[in-house]
Amino acid sequence: MAVETKTPAKHSAQGNRNSGRSGEPRRDAPRSSGPSQPKPPRPAESKPAKPAEAKVIELPESISLRDLATKINVSPINVIRELMQNGVMATINQQLDFDTAAIVASAFGWEARPIPVVVESQIPEEVAVTPDGKPAPVGKVMTLKQRLLAKEQAENESALKPRPPVVTVMGHVDHGKTSLLDAIRKTDVASAEAGGITQHIGAYMVEHQGKKVTFIDTPGHEAFTAMRARGAQVTDIAVLVVAADDGVMPQTREAIAHARAAQVPIIVAINKIDKPNANPELVKKELSELGLVPDEWGGNTLFIPVSAKQRKGIEDLIEGILLVAESLDTIKANPNRRAVGTIIESRLSKSKGAMATVLVQNGTLNVGDAFVAGGVYGRVRAMFDFRGQSVKKAGPSVPVSITGMSEVPIAGDILEVVEDERAARALAAQNQAKREREGNVQRATSLEQYFAMAKASKAKKMFFIVKADNQGSLQPIVEQLQKLNSTLSSEKGEEIRLEVIHQGTGDVTESDVNLAIASGAVILGYEVQVDTAARRKAESNHVDIRLYNVIYNLLEDVELAMKGMLAPKVIEKVVGTAEVRQTFKIPKVGIIAGVRVTNGVAMRNAKVRILRGDQVLHTGAVASLKRLTEDVKEVRQGFECGIGIEGFEGFKPGDIIEFIVQEEQTKPA
Repeated sequence: MAVETKTPAKHSAQGNRNSGRSGEPRRDAPRSSGPSQPKPPRPAESKPAKPAEAKVIELPESISLRDLATKINVSPINVIRELMQNGVMATINQQLDFDTAAIVASAFGWEARPIPVVVESQIPEEVAVTPDGKPAPVGKVMTLKQRLLAKEQAENESALKPRPPVVTVMGHVDHGKTSLLDAIRKTDVASAEAGGITQHIGAYMVEHQGKKVTFIDTPGHEAFTAMRARGAQVTDIAVLVVAADDGVMPQTREAIAHARAAQVPIIVAINKIDKPNANPELVKKELSELGLVPDEWGGNTLFIPVSAKQRKGIEDLIEGILLVAESLDTIKANPNRRAVGTIIESRLSKSKGAMATVLVQNGTLNVGDAFVAGGVYGRVRAMFDFRGQSVKKAGPSVPVSITGMSEVPIAGDILEVVEDERAARALAAQNQAKREREGNVQRATSLEQYFAMAKASKAKKMFFIVKADNQGSLQPIVEQLQKLNSTLSSEKGEEIRLEVIHQGTGDVTESDVNLAIASGAVILGYEVQVDTAARRKAESNHVDIRLYNVIYNLLEDVELAMKGMLAPKVIEKVVGTAEVRQTFKIPKVGIIAGVRVTNGVAMRNAKVRILRGDQVLHTGAVASLKRLTEDVKEVRQGFECGIGIEGFEGFKPGDIIEFIVQEEQTKPA
């Protein structure tokens, strides 16, 4: 993902997103049309002077900020600082394109070189050419990567044109998000004249007074953040729907956290104002306490009353979106270049084969274009707009459904038009190999990593998600965490910032883990559990979840991490699960559960957690473990055994028993 180093700091988030769509960095001057002319040198003042002898490092076409920092042996914070000095705000999981990564690497004394897509011996005869398409002399055969880069057209400010803003609508499940989206669709006269929506492709456009707006129709903020976790940043503005008769709900808070993690402006649509018990002022008060202060109260958030049911205020909402878009002055793209976009949805059609919805973010996509999207390649065979009508081309911010792919792509993958299908096939193979090699894991930041950076005296910012059993516990924890900012800054004389990006009551959910993956946050839980789906996702994505039953211990861990003195983390690991099949009453012993080990190993010296559905019934120790009539230390998957639990006899068939061991984690996850 390309990052423009000339974006003004105050609009850095939007600038970073626009540049990510371009697939290439800007330069002050266009390249010469002659094939033998070298690229103009990069401005020397944009980075510190390199050492006389730079170390050489090979980098892929795209690399996360975290992985780049690891390769060049520096803290991710220093990489973020270097980007900030160039006017770019980036997160630790941000994807950087090769040119941007090379600039950062050079600032730390490294000379970056691209990893060749193919070796010269593998290049077909017709690929061995110079940039103007002529046969290359012996000894000057170009790799496929070099050929593609040589043919790319440089972009500059004059090539960028305003494009329609891309909007995602989020909010609590019962607050009318779907109804509002339907009302917006029906407001679009052009759609009505065309016979209505005939095909759902996950995105659509509306026109208001000659200006267009693109709406992404996602299932919710979980999908919104899951795409961000894959490096796709498609949204310019988030519309938060809040019911006037209900106010702020848990999912409202989650939606705010997800929008803030994406660093996009929020517009509040106060829905259901037609209801007798509607109280818009209460909604404003509750949201202002969360940092969304209405513009009429002196804040910078637009609050627009609407009624999706009666279709009132819809035009005001669209006008508000256009107003915010104009104020950003960064929603631009170059329509006169090869297209770059993001896969919004994908599916397999019985009649048309693999299909995908693409949001074009830069350039223009044409029928017949060869493209690559992750490990998928192809040529655009047919293209349809959101009305189901066949189109020949699609410009920036236009959503279209396309056919002609080698297989169904993954939502969130970046689609990029390349020179020909041969190039697309080679790049797809490279992307697939990289994905298999890295496991496609976006790793969240852990307290140990924060500790390592603090120990090295690196200035940093720490992100946390806090969950507690009730509001009475939650508020004091958040207040005490925020106090650590001023306390530690004054003690150490350096900037150490802590930010709670989301807080809520109840168990840790999959939505919390999604947010942690996308933002690089640590999840802190007080007197709560982690639901099964969230635990599995956290383990596979290396999200750091810490559970406490003493507030002091929670605050102490965070403070030690900020001071750089955190002890090794003790983590819980589920080593096996078993399902209760029946129960037995043994005289002088009590109730014993007859179980079948369904996964891993049942261990006698492990702790156990007994689940009934999503409810945790009991946590304790194993009293006895028998296989037939023998006492055993462990029973493996597929075998049956009898188990007794200290302090618990309320087994029922279907209960799940998890066997847990504690391990000391001595190095960062």
